[in-house]
Amino acid sequence: MNNFSATYTDQYQLAMAQVYFKKGQKDHSAIFDYYFRKLPFDGGYAVFAGLEDLLEVISNLRFDESDLEFLQSQGFEDEFLNYLKEFRFKGKIYSVAEGDIVFPTRPILQVEANIIEAQIIETILLNLLNFQTLVATKASRIRLVAGDATLLDFGLRRAQATGGYFATRAAIIGGFDATSNVIAAKNFNIPVSGTMAHSFVQSYDDELEAFRDFAQGRPEDCVLLVDTYNTLKSGVPNAITVAKELESRRQKLLAIRLDSGDLSYFAKESRKQLDAAGLDYVKIAASNQLDEYVIKSLLEQQAPIDIFGVGTNLVTGDPDGALDGVYKLACSNGKPRIKISESIFKVTLPHKKQVFRMKDESGKCIGADAIGLYHESTVEEMFHPFEPYKSMNLEKFNQEALLHKVMENGEILIDKRSLKEISDYSMTRLSELPIEYKRFNNPHIYKIGISETLRDEREKLIQASKQKLK
Repeated sequence: MNNFSATYTDQYQLAMAQVYFKKGQKDHSAIFDYYFRKLPFDGGYAVFAGLEDLLEVISNLRFDESDLEFLQSQGFEDEFLNYLKEFRFKGKIYSVAEGDIVFPTRPILQVEANIIEAQIIETILLNLLNFQTLVATKASRIRLVAGDATLLDFGLRRAQATGGYFATRAAIIGGFDATSNVIAAKNFNIPVSGTMAHSFVQSYDDELEAFRDFAQGRPEDCVLLVDTYNTLKSGVPNAITVAKELESRRQKLLAIRLDSGDLSYFAKESRKQLDAAGLDYVKIAASNQLDEYVIKSLLEQQAPIDIFGVGTNLVTGDPDGALDGVYKLACSNGKPRIKISESIFKVTLPHKKQVFRMKDESGKCIGADAIGLYHESTVEEMFHPFEPYKSMNLEKFNQEALLHKVMENGEILIDKRSLKEISDYSMTRLSELPIEYKRFNNPHIYKIGISETLRDEREKLIQASKQKLK
């Protein structure tokens, strides 16, 4: 799924690239920042995901003969197409670690390359990082409320086409345990899990016979869907019968699944029936339009649910649907660049930069990241990026540099990690964040500031731009 053509881009990237080429600017250097402006889900943090996929894609990005033929038919010039024939990304990328906790405004990733390379990779970069970060954040929020319950990604059938493939990857990074998505499970080496559909039960004349056949076909991983007809009078009693038959063969029913109705009530009543039959080991799974709020409510009602299958709301990033990540030019041909806006909120930050996380003596995050120029080893005082009279002294904190080189000359520098390793790292980083930033209602606002030097550099460019307009 990572064999992308270099035409996986927007047309205007190539239109700009041809102009750069014709004007002899193809070797001009550029630095771009990737960041987002607003946290998803009105939350207090986001989980960065998609980096390793992005690096793999970029390292193999090429234009093949069919790509070049198509571009020629679209009016691109032969000399430029000959240049694209040899295209490969040869730049550098600096990034925070995948799975880290990230916040608005501050760079998450920086691209340093010639201007054409940097522009051509913009679209695939935004496509992969925005989507996976959105879903990983949603998954992390669900994991926070689910506690030790098993979380299953059931979202492939409801996802935006093949986006479901990458949604599964992001869900595991965010804390899910397994997926129903077979191809993703195979390619990412993650646990795969599934139950049965109502259609299986409906295809039989008798529910009990359907359960028996399914149990015989899958005795080691049998989950029975009990709400096709009548959950408490038919589904659960029939599941108990099959569970007892499995016991007689020295096998065990893994779980029953509830997929409709009052999940809390049915879980409690099903638990009573199972326990009365001596089947306390049989777990209860629940699905049907779950999200972090529904799961939180179910657990507050003490619903005895062990497994949650989450689909639509996970893989679509409901209710946000998209992360507003952007890719903005910070330097060009050795000169700092800035985008001016009537809204200070949209004025960009120039220069190559580093980001520092403030930590106390115990290693806990204190709720602040500072953006400095790349050559700054620490930031003594940070200033609010949009309200320059607000500042914060940082001298008493330990400062962790977050941006590290992950690609050079188009070659990946970091070791590939399993999704479990990335997820564990994410959990560790999240544990360093104070609880006030993790609550769902009115979370604390994480402080982002810029160094005095960066503030002054930005102001200098703003004033220079104003002078040109006089």
